[in-house]
Amino acid sequence: MAPRWAPPAPAGLVLVALLALLLPPAVRGDKPVRGGLSGVGAEPEASSAVFPLYGDVYPHGLYYVAMNIGNPPRPYFLDVDTGSDLTWLQCDAPCVSCNKVPHPLYRPTKNKLVPCADQLCEALHGGLTGRHRCDSPHDQCDYEIRYADQGFSIGVLVNDSFTLRLSNSSVVRPSLAFGCGYNQHVGSSSEVAATDGILGLGSGSVSLLSQLNQHRVTKNVVGHCLSLRGGGFLFFGDNLVPYSRATWAPMVRSAHRNYYSPGSASLYFGGRSLGVRPMEVVFDSGSSFTYFAAQPYEALVAALKGGLSRSLKEVSDPSLPLCWKGKKPFKSVLDVKKEFKSLVLSFANGRKALMEIPPENYLIVTKYGNACLGILNGSEVGLKDLNILGDITMQDQMVIYDNEKGQIGWIRAPCDRIPKFGSSALL
Repeated sequence: MAPRWAPPAPAGLVLVALLALLLPPAVRGDKPVRGGLSGVGAEPEASSAVFPLYGDVYPHGLYYVAMNIGNPPRPYFLDVDTGSDLTWLQCDAPCVSCNKVPHPLYRPTKNKLVPCADQLCEALHGGLTGRHRCDSPHDQCDYEIRYADQGFSIGVLVNDSFTLRLSNSSVVRPSLAFGCGYNQHVGSSSEVAATDGILGLGSGSVSLLSQLNQHRVTKNVVGHCLSLRGGGFLFFGDNLVPYSRATWAPMVRSAHRNYYSPGSASLYFGGRSLGVRPMEVVFDSGSSFTYFAAQPYEALVAALKGGLSRSLKEVSDPSLPLCWKGKKPFKSVLDVKKEFKSLVLSFANGRKALMEIPPENYLIVTKYGNACLGILNGSEVGLKDLNILGDITMQDQMVIYDNEKGQIGWIRAPCDRIPKFGSSALL
């Protein structure tokens, strides 16, 4: 889940205690939708789908997508999160505690409940707590998920249709399982939230991506392109993937749950090694900022400060911990990037696959005109040795999570231009 401001915190780390909560009596809602694909007789070949993204790193702190759910389909804004598996909506079941959200709360019906004995319920519980128990196979599938930014959602797993337009021009409506969250706290409860819920795109079987693959709608590939200017696009399937031009590294099983990880990387700044031991790195679109463990963070800060010109002065800014001001307020990162050097991550598992992180991928300019470091000390928020690459570092490059081939790829791309399928002008 995307972290919020003051102070920013990473997504994806979950501490869960399943509760034996029962969904209140069913309320009137949409008629049930049968599973499967509409308008399709034989098993279809997997296609792809592309969606526009909204939001930015600053000042909104997240990227989100509009998904059409239910019958008839209704739009919901979902926070794009590759750092967690479960997709969930704030839900009128009725709601015990919900935020103010952009759209009317999703309303379930009893016949959409996923039973506790279902394989997806078992996978969900196994991924969160490592255990799964049903008092009765007919019980509903309850969940409680907690995030490192102190947000949480308690709810029940339901099935409903998702309407998707594919690259082959067909429209499909697979019935997918997701969370109906009727008791949660995410962000500020006094303001209208930017989103109605979370789009979980991790590698677990309850992930929306894995379910679409099980339905043979798309291949088990997801990618995103987050624009530095705001917006971008998200895609399911591999039709847009520039396999021959992207940099690839094999996926490594992270010690920290189902994170997407290309393994350990050595860290360089301005072409020189920072002298820290290789750091395990994970990719998480649900984190606005990037987090380094204490040792690489402190080495980076020392190198940054040692190379800055005297025209930059360290200044206090409520937005982030480490900021600088110039002789006059900065209007954008382009005004100050020449004062900073690029970071490089060298991944040992990808035959020295390199990811360059230029200043615009680790700095933001705040409304006060200061340049602030968007890489934070993860050890201070309980991440220990985990290093998270968040949205700020993934801006203006396509990042591909290819679960079919077990690899992660990245390539610089014009993320503010939503591609058309079959177009050679994507990159």
